[in-house]
Amino acid sequence: MTNPLLSEWTSPFQLAPFDTISDDDFAPAFETALQAHQAEIASIADNPQAPTFANTIEALEASGAALDKVLSVFFTLAGADSTPKREELQRMFSPKLAAHGAEISSNKALFARVAHVWDARDTLDLSPEQARVLMLTHRGFVRGGAALDGDEDTRMKDIKSRLAVLGTQFTQNLLADERDWFMELQDDDLHGLPEFLIDAARAAGVEKGVQGPVVTLSRSIITPFLQFSARRDLREIAFAAWAARGANGGATDNRAIAAEILELRQERANLLGYASFAAYKLETEMAKTPDAVHDLLMDVWEPAKAAALSDADVLTKMMHADGINGDLEPWDWRYYAQKRRVAEHDLDEAAIKPYFQLDRMIEASFDCATRLFGLEFRELDVPLYHPDCRAWEVTRDGAHVAVFIGDYFARGSKRSGAWCSAMRAQAKFPHDQAPVVINVCNFAKGDPALLSYDDARTLFHEFGHALHQMLSNVTYESVSGTSVARDFVELPSQLYEHWLDVPEVLEKFATHAHTGETMPKALLDRVLGAANFDMGFQTVEYVSSALVDLAFHQGKVPTDPMAAQAEVLQVIGMPSAITMRHATPHFAHVFSGDGYASGYYSYMWSEVMDADAFSAFEEAGSAFDPKLAKALEHCILSTGGSQDPEDLYKAFRGRLPGVSALLKGRGLNS
Repeated sequence: MTNPLLSEWTSPFQLAPFDTISDDDFAPAFETALQAHQAEIASIADNPQAPTFANTIEALEASGAALDKVLSVFFTLAGADSTPKREELQRMFSPKLAAHGAEISSNKALFARVAHVWDARDTLDLSPEQARVLMLTHRGFVRGGAALDGDEDTRMKDIKSRLAVLGTQFTQNLLADERDWFMELQDDDLHGLPEFLIDAARAAGVEKGVQGPVVTLSRSIITPFLQFSARRDLREIAFAAWAARGANGGATDNRAIAAEILELRQERANLLGYASFAAYKLETEMAKTPDAVHDLLMDVWEPAKAAALSDADVLTKMMHADGINGDLEPWDWRYYAQKRRVAEHDLDEAAIKPYFQLDRMIEASFDCATRLFGLEFRELDVPLYHPDCRAWEVTRDGAHVAVFIGDYFARGSKRSGAWCSAMRAQAKFPHDQAPVVINVCNFAKGDPALLSYDDARTLFHEFGHALHQMLSNVTYESVSGTSVARDFVELPSQLYEHWLDVPEVLEKFATHAHTGETMPKALLDRVLGAANFDMGFQTVEYVSSALVDLAFHQGKVPTDPMAAQAEVLQVIGMPSAITMRHATPHFAHVFSGDGYASGYYSYMWSEVMDADAFSAFEEAGSAFDPKLAKALEHCILSTGGSQDPEDLYKAFRGRLPGVSALLKGRGLNS
């Protein structure tokens, strides 16, 4: 029988035929596709003809299609619906892929051809996008170690292979800890919990095979539990489990893995002539240098810490008024912050949540895209990899634009967090290719499924990434969609969050799950008025994580990352009642791969831009100003990485922004 992963896909829109693919298909398809790519690379490297843009750079762009096809399906499943078999396959594939990538980047004959084209670039009459692709290809080879020889070349390959193994182990250990822990709740443990949370906990119990509600380490359950549970002892137990992910000892402990990853990254940077991994990594980002990142983070840290310490005093007094003496602890903060929110803003999460139905928020995100960019969405009935998944065809003026897939609910087989990926990226070379884009979230199930306001922001955030993929209009896949500098990639996603806060959007889509009534204006005003509530806490959580990430990669490799983490937090004066959003043993952004290593700051860097960018719409007097929407698509969403991000932002806004818009947006300016 023909392996479905290697055959031509005749399903609607050439979607992966998930109903015919089995786990047994992946290993043989992977080996066949890997060998095919190796042969393609050899053919390019050994081409007897003189190197040209077409026979070298474009040939590289066109290579690896079969391998990309196999891996797009596999890694979608490995992240969103893992099984022991898929975890085993991932452990097998990761070092082989790393070795394959290292062989390409260290192929001397291939690099010589790329270098020849690079040296002749001024004589080639290239389009601006072709010139950009050539620069990025040449730079990628150099930064990948193509210029290394002998023992250094061999060592670089070994480092890349080992890092791939360690990143996979880190991810799977974290998934195991999150999947395996849960706490059963008895009737007298439910005090303070709203019905939506009890319903979600019961649904989680069904998944765990337990009669009755359970608390799991899914953020969509543990965060509201910490907000509402009147049982301080249970909050402490749950928070301790949440904080200990990846640090429980035994086979799933990530601390030694993190230490080895940091050591290998530093060695990799040194082999390439950089003083630190941060210097190597940031060279190609908008920030350029570790000092620029540090300055931005500290500009935000001091006002955020001041706000958090002031809030901590208020919450401590509330706790003491409850007859609990001693210090405010991390498992107390959310509980008393929720009480304060009710007292000061008359906002109770349990009263708000029925207005944020998942289906209505999906409709809201689509409607904004329709009004801004003319996109239309039609739900599809096609085979997908899990019953929870949904798919839509995206069109504009009747023409097909993309397929969008949403996988919204938490489950034990899914890694935590939320993300967007392209199962197929937009491109015009070597043929026209429409994107297939997926958003994966971890919302609690319910009937109907209800979101917190933060959940709704997450949905808009990931859909902003999806728009970046779907509206891409470039020639070459290597610069398509979100293939941009790491500290630019979050701009479209964080910018799109602002449309959730537009009153006319909430007036239309924030309707009550049971009555269907629109959110009362008084409640809407209070929701929007409290948008910056507890922002000191949120900012401290984030910036402390970014500062630790940056410190880890500054050249002095810590032998004990946990001690180094504690030292950084002590130096910056971390408030005792707040913890890092991502402590080292579960800092998947940084240790599951090097995408966000030295780059966790990028959310804040992008926020500087998104706060300034949305103010353009505010200045225009409409969040749906058609001229600005067109400029946003033309300058940022459609261009991918085909131009320098600074140039793209300047084309949209006329200048680069300062940090003041961010501080104002977070309510941290004094």
